[in-house]
Amino acid sequence: MISVNDFKTGLTIEVDGGIWTVIDFQHVKPGKGAAFVRSKLRNLRTGAIQEKTFRGGEKVAKAHIDNRRMQYLYSSGDMHTFMDNESYEQMELQTSQIEEELKYLLENMTVQVQMYQGETIGVELPNTVNLEVTETEPGIKGDTASGGTKPAILQTGLSVQVPFFVNEGDVLIIDTRTGAYISRA
Repeated sequence: MISVNDFKTGLTIEVDGGIWTVIDFQHVKPGKGAAFVRSKLRNLRTGAIQEKTFRGGEKVAKAHIDNRRMQYLYSSGDMHTFMDNESYEQMELQTSQIEEELKYLLENMTVQVQMYQGETIGVELPNTVNLEVTETEPGIKGDTASGGTKPAILQTGLSVQVPFFVNEGDVLIIDTRTGAYISRA
């Protein structure tokens, strides 16, 4: 058990039968009444975000999440195969479990697969990935100084806004947390 006064961003807890990670929290001490902790939590199974208020000093169960380094091998229809880098054991995940992550996953990419009591919860991507531009409008000479953006389709099907000087075939560094263009690789 852990006190809500000890919340940290990224902490995983069990509340109301769900597994949640703390996204944001705030300790509030009103002038009148008892102190409380206002928190924003993300459900690790569904991805839903919920705001929850706890009384000061309330105890919640800490959830122990195991992260296993795995390599994304291939997709076959609605199933995606991952291999454990140490035991070479393979596991399959459905598209619905990793729908958001598929926008950034390439074959042979190493990721962290999150497990809770033998149940696969999700996939944790690296903070940045390198993806190639497959489709975008050609850059026009002189547009580099204007600071504008244009849409580009990357090799995984992800659409991002990029500067005018980016062309098809360029490899870009993309932030997996926000889905934003960072720079050319």
